[in-house]
Amino acid sequence: MSANSVVGESQNYASRFAKLAWLSLAQLVRSPSHSRRAEAARRAPRHVLWLSAGLGAAIIVLMYAIDAWEIAQMPKRGTPSLWWVRILTDFGKDEYVLAVLGGLLIAVAIVSPALRGIQRSLLLGLGTRLQFIFCAVAVSNLVTEVLKYSIGRGRPFVGGEADAFHFSHFAGNPAYYSFPSGHATTAFALALAVSAVWPQARVAMAVYALIIAATRLVLLAHHPSDVVAGAMVGIVGTMFVRYWFAARRLGFAIQRDGSIVALVGPSSGRLKRVARGALAP
Repeated sequence: MSANSVVGESQNYASRFAKLAWLSLAQLVRSPSHSRRAEAARRAPRHVLWLSAGLGAAIIVLMYAIDAWEIAQMPKRGTPSLWWVRILTDFGKDEYVLAVLGGLLIAVAIVSPALRGIQRSLLLGLGTRLQFIFCAVAVSNLVTEVLKYSIGRGRPFVGGEADAFHFSHFAGNPAYYSFPSGHATTAFALALAVSAVWPQARVAMAVYALIIAATRLVLLAHHPSDVVAGAMVGIVGTMFVRYWFAARRLGFAIQRDGSIVALVGPSSGRLKRVARGALAP
């Protein structure tokens, strides 16, 4: 049952806001109800295993054969002409991405109770998709932060030389937060999550993720293997969150073979009409 269907039309705005906010959060932790969730649960681990094996092998090869050589080819840290790269890389910063997504969710939460009928349903449908994207980025980055702290890999040239095996486990020092890359985690989680909801954006989001990953190398913030590891965490984290939503019938459906597909969401044209209606006097 959707949040929209259980909110009374006769309630005042404050009551509708409180009930919609509560139901929107409660739906994320309710018991899974999709009849095909077992098929999806069997299918997903196979994909994760193959993905992890392939990228894991790439990470090992990069660490031993490429990392030290690659960072030696990059411009010196702090090169003035790279100011635009430093601006560009911030588009993959988890705090900024989550702040934007959180702001959009707050806007949906504020506007939805003031609408009625199909307009509210459309906006709540968008809200569910934004919840998915927010959770995909947040969960992936939580895993990355734990790995950074535990592994404690030194960033490029920490210690004064191009050493790809400079570690200080559990140091809690940002200089040893190189593996995996948080920006790469954010970029690839966001790219996959947006592409899962809006497939037409797939190419643009892939380009975005690759650009953010490249900026981390140019700025000597990470080794190539750090970036690949961040991408892996972002992709696997998003796949987990997508299954979580699909098992609760939130924004996704599970097909007979266990594959997960996005439900048809509100078109941009209909959302624009809702926005115009919400802003009309």
